[in-house]
Amino acid sequence: MSNAATNDWLTAVKAQIGREALPPQTAVDPVNLPMIRRWCEAMGDRNPLYAEGKLAPPATLFMWTMSHFRPDLSREGGSLLGLDLVDAAGFTSVVATNVEEEYCRDLRCGDVITQRVTLDGISEEKKTGLGVGHFVTFRYEFTDQKGEVIGRTLFRVLKFRPPAKTAAAKKSPVPRPPVTRDSAFFWEGLNQRKLLVRQCGNCGRLHHPPGPMCPECNSLEWRALECSGRGTIHSFVIVHQPQMPGLNYPLPVALIDLEEGARMVANLGEIAPGKVRIGMPVDVDFVEIEKDFVLPVFRERRAG
Repeated sequence: MSNAATNDWLTAVKAQIGREALPPQTAVDPVNLPMIRRWCEAMGDRNPLYAEGKLAPPATLFMWTMSHFRPDLSREGGSLLGLDLVDAAGFTSVVATNVEEEYCRDLRCGDVITQRVTLDGISEEKKTGLGVGHFVTFRYEFTDQKGEVIGRTLFRVLKFRPPAKTAAAKKSPVPRPPVTRDSAFFWEGLNQRKLLVRQCGNCGRLHHPPGPMCPECNSLEWRALECSGRGTIHSFVIVHQPQMPGLNYPLPVALIDLEEGARMVANLGEIAPGKVRIGMPVDVDFVEIEKDFVLPVFRERRAG
C-alpha cells in the first residue's frame, strides 16, 4: 500500500474521532436480581450485598447493554465506527485489547442502563512481532434512566496486518498462555497428564485459577490436589469471534464443575455446538498441542 493510500484511510478515520461509534443502546431489561445471582454463581462471588440484591457487581456494567451476534456473525447494532476502514486497509487481525473502567456510583436493581460509544482515537503505525498495526480507542459512557453517569470504559484494540499466506504455510499452533509462579504447577501437571488444582493448606478450600493466597482464609500455604477429571457442565458459551489460530470455530467453551468441588474453564472436544447442554457429564482429555504444551479438553462421558 502506498504512503498516499495509507494517509487517505488514516486521515478518514481521524476525521471521525469524537463521533458516535455506535447508535445509543438501552438495555432491554433493567438490572435485576436473577441475572446478578447467575453472574455471581458463575464467578464464585459470594458478596451478600449482591446475593440480597442490594447492589450489582460493578463488573457487570458492560453486560446489561451487550449486543448479540447474528447467525452470520455480524453484530446487532453494526460494527464500531472506523473499524471498517481499518479492516479495508488490511489490518484485519487483533493482537491485544486493553480496558480501563471507571465506576461513578453503585449499580442497583431497577437501573435501566444506556450505553453511548464514541471513537476516541487511532495511533500512528506501530510495529509488533506479528506485523505492523494501529491502536484504535473507543470511549464508552453508561447512564441510568435519569441520565446520571454510572460508569465509563476506555476500550483499546490493536489491529495488525497479518502476514501473507502461502500454500506451504504451516498451520499456526494455539497461542501459549502465560505461565506464572502461581500457575506453573498446573501446566507442569498437564504435561504429565494430570489435572492439578490448588488446595489451601490451612482450610482445605480448592481455588482455580490458582492465585498467591487462599481467597477464603488468606493463607499462603497450599498443596496440589490431583483431580479425577470427571465433572459436569455448569454453563457454556459458543465462541464465534474473535478467532484464535489453531482452534476450530464455532468453539464450545464450558465452565466445568469438577467432582472435587472446583470449577474450571476449558474447551469442549468432539461435542457439536448444538449438542452441548448444562448438566452434561464430561471427562477430561489431555491434548498435546506441541512439545511441553498440553491443554485440558473435556469430552462427553460415554456410557460405561
